[in-house]
Amino acid sequence: MKHLNKILFAVIMVVGINSHAQEINKQWTFSFGVNAIDTKTSAGGGNGWLDQHFSQPLAVKDNWNVLPSPSFISISKYLFNNISFGVQGSINKIDKAVYFKPAAEGHDSRGYIVSNPGDLMYYGIDATFKYSFMGLIKSKVIDPTLNFGGGYIFLGKDSYGTINPGAGVTLWFTNNIGLSFETAYKKSFGNREDQKGFIDSPSHFQHTAGFTFKFGGKDTDGDGIYDKDDTCPEVAGLKEFSGCPDTDGDGIIDGNDICPDVFGFAVLNGCPDTDGDSVADKDDACPDVFGLVALKGCPDVDGDGIADKDDRCPTVPGSKENTGCPWPDTDGDSVLDKDDKCPDEKGPVANKGCPEVSKEVMMKLNEYSKTILFDSGKSSFKKQTYLVLVSITDLLKEYPYSRFLIEGHTDNDGANGMNQTLSENRAHAVKNYLIENGIKADRLEHYGYGETKPIDTNKTALGKEHNRRVEISLIKE
Repeated sequence: MKHLNKILFAVIMVVGINSHAQEINKQWTFSFGVNAIDTKTSAGGGNGWLDQHFSQPLAVKDNWNVLPSPSFISISKYLFNNISFGVQGSINKIDKAVYFKPAAEGHDSRGYIVSNPGDLMYYGIDATFKYSFMGLIKSKVIDPTLNFGGGYIFLGKDSYGTINPGAGVTLWFTNNIGLSFETAYKKSFGNREDQKGFIDSPSHFQHTAGFTFKFGGKDTDGDGIYDKDDTCPEVAGLKEFSGCPDTDGDGIIDGNDICPDVFGFAVLNGCPDTDGDSVADKDDACPDVFGLVALKGCPDVDGDGIADKDDRCPTVPGSKENTGCPWPDTDGDSVLDKDDKCPDEKGPVANKGCPEVSKEVMMKLNEYSKTILFDSGKSSFKKQTYLVLVSITDLLKEYPYSRFLIEGHTDNDGANGMNQTLSENRAHAVKNYLIENGIKADRLEHYGYGETKPIDTNKTALGKEHNRRVEISLIKE
């Protein structure tokens, strides 16, 4: 049975390695190296607790037990929130045990003596939780940890449990390879010495130094960035972009790059702007010529709001309705041809560019109107009146954009109401004739004044004849 401890240690190591093989797709850390055992901390003596436990921490030659070969192996797995859990197996040989025996021969000035307890074999199995400060200090190289766990020690013929607070630091050379240093204070719950005064179940410091390797991080796209840290885990990318690609090398990851295959600018979401007018080439109707954003990147030399490519008169401001050219004014009357109802004749703006009806023409119209004859007491025309009406119609057609008022008047024979109605009917009759013969209705208005506006005396037959009349006047806008 004397080799039972060795067999147990080997079995635990194999289990640990097999666990790693089974969990190859998870985040694991594997370490191996040398360990040192220092029993000084539990020897007693000293000036108080701190001096007793922590004096002579680096007395390597005098107090440390070290094997000249790899003597520990550990494996751990990341859990969550910077916390990992691991197991460690270690082997050593205790040939330096520190005692506080101020009366013994060979003690030092403080009363300590170091002797060989009999080349005791040391086997340790430990389970430890570790908290990493690497993220907190925002380092990619230095990884300090605080550790806490427990273990079981086989020392010579004795065995005992420990609680293990500690600390460590790993220096990462690459993402996967580092050099680690750890110290654990293994607090014993047994007797430090047996009845014969030989070391039995001592509390002690265990120091380790070794190489550390990370394994098992899944990297689906093979870009060297683990999926858990890879923003684009299925597409190979760059470390500086958290694993996302930047195909065109413009510093904008493809996922945010509207033009991922062409070098572009961040302000244009990764698209190029050949002419530098702040309109991406893909949206620029004139990509090789500096232009205006409002015109989709095309220039507008004359500033009329029409892109030169669509402007028939690119150097002269014009109208969009006239494809960028200014509207002509053929007759020079300040009414543009597009608004000029008489583009070849001068006329005022108020008359839509058409000539106004002159006083002479109005006099002629009224001369005609005085010869309009009605049947007595009626609104029907006498036969000889139709020639006059034709002349009036022809004259109005010469001024197609002028409007006219047709007024009806009577003498004072008869009742006022009858005369009012008669004047209205006679004016309306003239209007209807003109409409029926080609004059637009919206150019004409009519009104009856009855006997209210005589132009001569109603005391004579001639005067009454003058008062029975139709007058035509120009309606000015």
